[in-house]
Amino acid sequence: MPLRQADVLQGAMELLDEDGLDELTTRRLAQRLGVRAGALYWHYPSKAALLDALADQIIGEMLTQPPAGDPGAAPAAEQDWSDRLRELATRARAAMLAHRDGARLVVSFTAPPPNAVAYFGSLVDALRSAGADDPAAHLGADVVTSFVNGYTLEEQARQAALIPLDQRDATFRLELDIVIAGIRARLLRD
Repeated sequence: MPLRQADVLQGAMELLDEDGLDELTTRRLAQRLGVRAGALYWHYPSKAALLDALADQIIGEMLTQPPAGDPGAAPAAEQDWSDRLRELATRARAAMLAHRDGARLVVSFTAPPPNAVAYFGSLVDALRSAGADDPAAHLGADVVTSFVNGYTLEEQARQAALIPLDQRDATFRLELDIVIAGIRARLLRD
């Protein structure tokens, strides 16, 4: 059976989850898939391209996860802008935490993959719905993205498993509320 691009991506994600980003080499991936390393380059021209595809897949999970919190929550179109930002930020953190070194991978893409553009666009749309003009909406989306990526990157780097998840979640929510309050105070029109 010929090697498919989806097989390469799945094998790479499994290797990432099991051993981490530093151990994800094309040689190890090829061994896992039972092929020579050169066979991987038919599907991804470089390791960087493969890592970008992995990042895109993780970011895609941010867009497709069920909403955080109440299953009876209002659809995105009916949510308050701040609730929408909270939901998107929570989804982003959860998707990165679901994969070993997920945050490190997501912050390292070489060019924004399609799912990153869509995710960022969702943040911008939420801020536009609050009355932000384009520059303010983009700045606010960048602030939220930077906060979530940085928080989650640090959380994974420090192996925060020593701190109970509910405590980490509470701290994340509090700090995110501070970020949203700052956006409300500085970027939105009165």
